[in-house]
Amino acid sequence: MAERVAGPEIEKLIQLLGRLPGLGPRSARRAALHLIRKREELLAPLSDAMQVARERIVTCAACGNIDTSDPCTICSDNRRDASLLVVVETVGDLWALERAGVVRGRYHVLGGTLSPLDGIGPDDLNLSNLVDRLTNAGVEEIILAVGATVDGQTTAHYVTDILSHLDIKITRLAHGVPVGGELDYLDEGTLAAALRARTIF
Repeated sequence: MAERVAGPEIEKLIQLLGRLPGLGPRSARRAALHLIRKREELLAPLSDAMQVARERIVTCAACGNIDTSDPCTICSDNRRDASLLVVVETVGDLWALERAGVVRGRYHVLGGTLSPLDGIGPDDLNLSNLVDRLTNAGVEEIILAVGATVDGQTTAHYVTDILSHLDIKITRLAHGVPVGGELDYLDEGTLAAALRARTIF
């Protein structure tokens, strides 16, 4: 059994950092050492920022985004196209689309995907709020921006079914060859999707 090389406070910091996605024990130790070495430049401001985040960050009751206000900045922005609603799996997906700068509509965060194997059913997702939003929202098009995984596609089909009674256009993201991608490196499923979604050149 390896001996402890640092005090309990440092060990606690390493353990907590190790819980973050993408950080294993070794990466967590490196991150902890870096934070400790840069105590005034990084550790103190990070601690303050995390305290503020803990106190002020809330989930938007309208769309499921996280922000320091409810409704969130996106839902409160009157310049957004209220006729377009983009349905995403997670807040991370929403942020990715915002970084790309391609969406001027509003969003709805499901909070995951349907996954019977993991015990995640319709009641575990933000679906009832979606239906409620569409009743009086003036939405004309819904873009299903969910992953091309089995669970993502299952969720897309389920959402399409529960919204089929509404007179709203439902579209989904195209799947296929990524920009800069070479065909030789793509899997068969991606190639098949790209061929099905082909467009006139």
